[in-house]
Amino acid sequence: MVTGLSRAELTALYLDEVKRRGISATELTSTQPESVGLQSFYGGRYLSRPLFLGAEETEQLAHDMLNMHAALVSLPDKLYGGDFGAFGRAVGLSEAQVSAVLRSRGTTVTKQSRGDLYLSEDGFKLLEFNMGSALGGIDHSDMATALLDQPVMLEFAQKHRLTFVDTMREQVNDMLVESGFAPGSRPKMATVDWPSSYETLEPYMQHFSGRLTEMGIDTVFGHIGQLEVRDGGVWLGDVKLDIIQRLFMLEDLEDPESFALAEPILDAAARGEVKIFTPLDSEMFASKSALAMLSDEANRKHFDAETLASLDRILPWTRAVRSEQVTLEDGSRVDLIDYVLSHQDDLVLKPTQLHGGDGVLLGWRAETSAEEWEERVRSAVGGSWIVQRRIRPVVEYFPMPEGDPVPWLVNWGVFTVVNGFGGVFARAATVESDLEVIRLKAGASVGTGMHVLPEDSDVEPGTALPVK
Repeated sequence: MVTGLSRAELTALYLDEVKRRGISATELTSTQPESVGLQSFYGGRYLSRPLFLGAEETEQLAHDMLNMHAALVSLPDKLYGGDFGAFGRAVGLSEAQVSAVLRSRGTTVTKQSRGDLYLSEDGFKLLEFNMGSALGGIDHSDMATALLDQPVMLEFAQKHRLTFVDTMREQVNDMLVESGFAPGSRPKMATVDWPSSYETLEPYMQHFSGRLTEMGIDTVFGHIGQLEVRDGGVWLGDVKLDIIQRLFMLEDLEDPESFALAEPILDAAARGEVKIFTPLDSEMFASKSALAMLSDEANRKHFDAETLASLDRILPWTRAVRSEQVTLEDGSRVDLIDYVLSHQDDLVLKPTQLHGGDGVLLGWRAETSAEEWEERVRSAVGGSWIVQRRIRPVVEYFPMPEGDPVPWLVNWGVFTVVNGFGGVFARAATVESDLEVIRLKAGASVGTGMHVLPEDSDVEPGTALPVK
């Protein structure tokens, strides 16, 4: 058996095999799920092959992502003396949001996260770090299973000892472990969204709740306005809930009216009447302001050499937009605003709390004039914004319905879970599409990742890793 191959080598071998057999992208994606729920969320835009990673590449990436998670959750203790409220305000939360976080905190911060990265010539580089229960792509493992229904993919996986993480089952394990339920206990759970987005997400939530029920958590779904606090518990219809899987986000609680809608649920959780998966504190650590804290030279003294090595590998230069002196990668000191204005082509401006690419301004784009860049940067000073070094991703080639494979830009969504490495969710767009912020609402296609098993593994190649 062939082992020890890298991402690039595996990709080249698979593309050659597909070409040799004369298989089209249409055939390669023909076994992908066709449920109404998945179609409504992903639009039926599936990538024609998985992303590949070698065993050593997977080990290094998992190591760095877990170190990144640990560094983020340590920030309140390291920088704010354990004051979560102070940390929340520092990352841009309103007083209402800080109150919501403090009232719904768990005993530990969730291990469930997804870092979004580009792969550059210098390795993986982080775009943003998402944490909590409202993470897209958990069901990428269904896409992996569907790809393996194709003989060419199954044979390739068996030959090269490929596997994948069943992130949906890992999430079920996260839910049970972090909410305090034993395996096999079948708690009652509601997947709960915010009223304004529920109508759009309802078909997907119906599909997802069905999959969770299959995996051992009896799941219903609805929006937060449909929950009732009564009789010593929280109810959705006639179901008394043990767990609320939270799809609504901190940004939904920005005004008093919204906070009032969530307040009874947060109070019930504080009384121990229901568990929230995941508590709202997870989103503090997903703020891009937290990445700026990790990137700041002044804070390096708080971390050990192993953590710093991981941060140096995957975290690009990131700073909060302030009128102050900052340190560059080469150790030189500059005025931040002057530097940002004079290096537009090498920087991106991002809001700290929004998700999915909303509000992002790419300095190097032809349509971003110098005047717009300066106006946006100056208006961001002192607000909830960061600037980050541009990442130049390498391309990945994918088979197409007709013709040779073409280059795509890929956003690698790398999960962490209670058990460690949680798998890879891919979002991608062709280079020709000129889409540099890779997101679903802009038409990105989706897929999964597979990696080479370690030499000593007894997992059957071509199957998912078992949940520990």
